[in-house]
Amino acid sequence: MSDTPSDIAFRTISEVAELIDVQQHVLRFWESKFEQIQPVKRAAGRRFYRPDDVALIAGIRHALYDQGMTIKGVQKLISDRGLAYICNLPHELESAAQTAQESGANREALGRARSALLKARELLSND
Repeated sequence: MSDTPSDIAFRTISEVAELIDVQQHVLRFWESKFEQIQPVKRAAGRRFYRPDDVALIAGIRHALYDQGMTIKGVQKLISDRGLAYICNLPHELESAAQTAQESGANREALGRARSALLKARELLSND
């Protein structure tokens, strides 16, 4: 039995909660605070989330839990920067952290090079 596009495109609230690592009631609460989260509601009020919803929720979770932002802060960020920014937030921050780590390694290498040059200058000035 193969997956159809609709099987992949929509996720239930329990699947999203497990994927994002939050409780289901948290997702329902976020729906009330972030009007941009609009799952499709089917029979008996069952929620089905699209891939864009899941990306947005992941970005919100990252901003709230990993970056320590408040709900109002995330709302302002969405207002100022847009949904695409929030959806890509975990990826952008990972990239920034990697760049910072690389910069730190570069600074260390420059520091070692500077020390070597200072020693060489000292040796040359003593001659």
